[in-house]
Amino acid sequence: MSDRRSLVWLGLTPEPEQELPTAVAALRARADGRPPSPLVAAERQRVERLVLRGTQRGWLRYLREVTDLVVEAAGSRTADPGAAVLAGEVVLDHHRMLIGLPGAGYERTAVQRRELERALVRLRSREPLGHSELGSTL
Repeated sequence: MSDRRSLVWLGLTPEPEQELPTAVAALRARADGRPPSPLVAAERQRVERLVLRGTQRGWLRYLREVTDLVVEAAGSRTADPGAAVLAGEVVLDHHRMLIGLPGAGYERTAVQRRELERALVRLRSREPLGHSELGSTL
């Protein structure tokens, strides 16, 4: 598309915009349990802005930030593993689905997929049975 932005990326899955704000807010707050409501609201607004007015490139930059938070949580004993597992699974699923879209999104996220796979192994090994309180309330 020459003068119009491509919107094909918006049709992948609604899970990131539905599930990431609360999980990402918990990871940013660096606390177990429910993150503060203002932090969740800010994260929801950011995701909404990206989806409604952003580009695939901007969306992938956001998911890179989420990947970094998940990887950081995998190396931390204080991060909420439930929130990190939830965010990691959502982003990993999203990145795997990029293979079906035109463009280089799938190739661009190859490193992130590997990082998320490794982080999820570490997080799952210390996560209690089931998701944390955060994961069970989403």
